[in-house]
Amino acid sequence: MARPATGEVLRPDGRRRSFSLRFRAFGKRQVMRLGRPEDGWTIEMAERELAVVLRDVDLGIWRPKRPDPAPERQVDPTFLEFSSDWFEAKKLEIEPNTVSSYRNDLENHLLPFFKDHHLSQITVEEVDRYRQAKVRHAAQVAAAIKNGKPRTIVIEDRRGRRYRRVEKPLSPRSINMHIDLLAQILTLAVDHKHIDSNPAIGKRRRLKVSRPRPVHLDSAEHVAILLEAAAELDARDQVVTVQDRRGRRYLQRRHNQTSGRRAAIAILLLGGPRASAGGALLERDLDLANGRFDVGRDKTDAGMREVDMLPLLREILIEHRQQKITEGLPTGPDDPLLITSTGKARDRHNLRKDIVAPVVRRAEELSAERGTQPLPLGITPHKLRHTFASILVAIGKDPTYVMYQLGHTDPAFTLRVYSHMMRRSPEERERLKALVEGRVWSHIGHKTADSASPVTGRADA
Repeated sequence: MARPATGEVLRPDGRRRSFSLRFRAFGKRQVMRLGRPEDGWTIEMAERELAVVLRDVDLGIWRPKRPDPAPERQVDPTFLEFSSDWFEAKKLEIEPNTVSSYRNDLENHLLPFFKDHHLSQITVEEVDRYRQAKVRHAAQVAAAIKNGKPRTIVIEDRRGRRYRRVEKPLSPRSINMHIDLLAQILTLAVDHKHIDSNPAIGKRRRLKVSRPRPVHLDSAEHVAILLEAAAELDARDQVVTVQDRRGRRYLQRRHNQTSGRRAAIAILLLGGPRASAGGALLERDLDLANGRFDVGRDKTDAGMREVDMLPLLREILIEHRQQKITEGLPTGPDDPLLITSTGKARDRHNLRKDIVAPVVRRAEELSAERGTQPLPLGITPHKLRHTFASILVAIGKDPTYVMYQLGHTDPAFTLRVYSHMMRRSPEERERLKALVEGRVWSHIGHKTADSASPVTGRADA
């Protein structure tokens, strides 16, 4: 009588993440993977599966699992079919924001035009026709706005809520991004031998895009007034007037989770992360003792980097952490550094809308009150990142160091900033250096006894 088949259950450990079975069949050792504990597998389920497998081996009916056959290949699929398969595979490889952007460009722009085209029907002429149609539509939308009869479109947000908003004309850059996505999809179609060449590749398929006017926020006065405006808005939120049951009114400090504007502005101005990476910073990313912080969640590999803190930034972040401790806000290693009113991490939209925009408005009011040089137009979180590059050049850092601190691989931007800053006078550069290094700054701007210092955020006595 033949010996009964034997085997064992392999539990998840440091080398394997799933339950597996090890047994002998057909004179060879076999290993069958089952599933992970987080998928619901338990030791009891694995042992039951082992008993079934060993029974089948004893009966001689067990066979190794064969991979599913490859799906039948279509010779000339439609763009709808091919792009849908491409998107389902691609979204597993890219960030959520990129998934959302690709879905929007496909559903609202490329598919309405190309969905019924077979891949072989997407020619250079058709790509050009798509571009021309988008240009005409943008002109019509702009004309409707100019005539006071703007069009509206239905928008669905990430939570599935639908609402209407005014349609804005697409910019040449946006249209080019659609064609870039089309080219990316058709590159795979070429690889799969559906088409011989990619009709969406080439400069002639794109619109000419005007380079926007650069925004240079590179003076000590502008940096100081932004930090002062942020500190002032924080101070307003920290003290409120309350009224008791007898009608008596008094000032009261409230538990405030919306503070931290000065810290957020300082990080963007003096640390240079992209807005999404700045909002994703955790408390563990700060090394205040050694004056550096890690950018570990960025859009590029080069963006994962260690940034040296300027002295002013380090001082502001030390006070920011102490302020959170005082107000009882979470400061554990995995808690977000910058938090919203609900205690969640700020994202790039929140930083732009709730931090940078109101701080810039208040800074413009302060400039108007004092009769100083107004801030340049078009300040965004990304322009504050550019300011960080200007500051590093002003304090004498070489272009290679600037590139590393910004997480860039292309030196072109760094060299443009370097050329611009070298046109500034040595006195201007020295004032900026004195500010960011935390030295005496009373010569900057119009500091008074009642104004908040950008260094401490408090009014001097």
